[in-house]
Amino acid sequence: MKKSLFVFVFAVMATLFSLAGDAKYIFYFIGDGMGANQVLAAEMYLAELEGRIGRNQLAMTSLPVSSQASTFSDSNGITDSSAAGTCLATGVKTTNHTLGLDPEGKPLTTIAEILKARGWGVGITTSVSIDHATPASFYAHVEKRNEYYKIGRQLAASDFDFFGGATFYQPHDPKDSATTSLYQLLRDNHYTVARGYQDYLGKRANAEKMVLIQKHEGLSDNYKGKGQIPYSLDKKAGDLTLPRITSAAIDFLSSHNDRFFLMVEGGAIDWACHSNDAATVIGEVLEFDEALRVALDFYYQHPDETLILVTADHETGGLGLGNSDYTLNLQILKNQQVSVAQLSDKLREQYENNGNKLKWKQVRQLLREDLNFFDEVEITAKEEKELRQALKLTNHNKGSVKTLYKQLSKLADTAVRILNRKSKLGWTTGAHSASAVPVFAIGVGAEEFTGWKDNSELMPILLKNAATDASK
Repeated sequence: MKKSLFVFVFAVMATLFSLAGDAKYIFYFIGDGMGANQVLAAEMYLAELEGRIGRNQLAMTSLPVSSQASTFSDSNGITDSSAAGTCLATGVKTTNHTLGLDPEGKPLTTIAEILKARGWGVGITTSVSIDHATPASFYAHVEKRNEYYKIGRQLAASDFDFFGGATFYQPHDPKDSATTSLYQLLRDNHYTVARGYQDYLGKRANAEKMVLIQKHEGLSDNYKGKGQIPYSLDKKAGDLTLPRITSAAIDFLSSHNDRFFLMVEGGAIDWACHSNDAATVIGEVLEFDEALRVALDFYYQHPDETLILVTADHETGGLGLGNSDYTLNLQILKNQQVSVAQLSDKLREQYENNGNKLKWKQVRQLLREDLNFFDEVEITAKEEKELRQALKLTNHNKGSVKTLYKQLSKLADTAVRILNRKSKLGWTTGAHSASAVPVFAIGVGAEEFTGWKDNSELMPILLKNAATDASK
């Protein structure tokens, strides 16, 4: 018994303090909008599905080091993704809406750029568009985060080895249609573009550098050109997933480089939080955690040479676990079959197909199919009145709710908010909050992430632990 205990303790200490030396493989996982409550909600939801109160531990919370980090920007107590992403990438706080520049507008150097200059392979991946704020923070330097075409040009010129995500917001210059498209710029800079995972498998062997994006064939109309891979709740066979993107990135980088840096963003967590869509948030946290498991499989093959950091750029939604009494009812969220965004699009399609008018019978049937309302989910007279009022607004062309990334149907928004209330979750905002975010780590130098941190402290620790000697 004593010998077994000694072996266990030694294994834990070896993991924590990384006796073998510098990291040759660094993974930077960023759950956009993922606060501690988003993580805990996912764990407690899984436990409730098993019929118990407690936690069903995720991969991220099982890592040996955990702490928290503050996220305020240089200009605001509540950061946006561009300022937070820039800080995570450079260790320097900047103003909201700024990418890769300090508060005076001077370019900052990112960890990805530093390691690329040292000869490392570099990969930048996300579940949203590759030119969105957080992934762009690692390669772009612009005054405004919405300068998407300019950001895309800097991506093409970055010489990074692998990019993966949904698509590009602006593959063409919106100010000049004659300007070279991003896809041509990528080809000019020796990038191979793969559309979908199977296309990647067919092209990887002959590719010098790779961009993996979702294919449009077979993609739901609700997601074409929308800047994200489908939410976990909305996915169909053949759709890109964050775990598959992560797997492709590791495969490509490890086959081309003896050292690499990979950033993986769960960008759609944030989008679902902006819509206050709890079931979809949990689905995205779980998919992000599955992507982490892909990296952990690599870690277990190279435990003395790998460092994995998991954190978030900020919290979104001000999610609270509890809205009335001392109970939670998270398992009720399993009845939601589609995201509020998908439900909104389905209602809007029915509305347009019926001469800009919906009947309660149609709405009731769709809510039964997609939310299990009136069957597994009991709807009170008061709640039905809420839904009918939303229908009335819809039929008077007043039925929309604007979120940061989606114009939602008032009906869909009302229905999901009713389900959220029944789950006993609460939201304080449709924007970001100043809540601290979780920090989890394993591998070389992981112990340095213990204790309360500011987000500006994370990148310097990663860089400090990156191998500088090519022989290591």
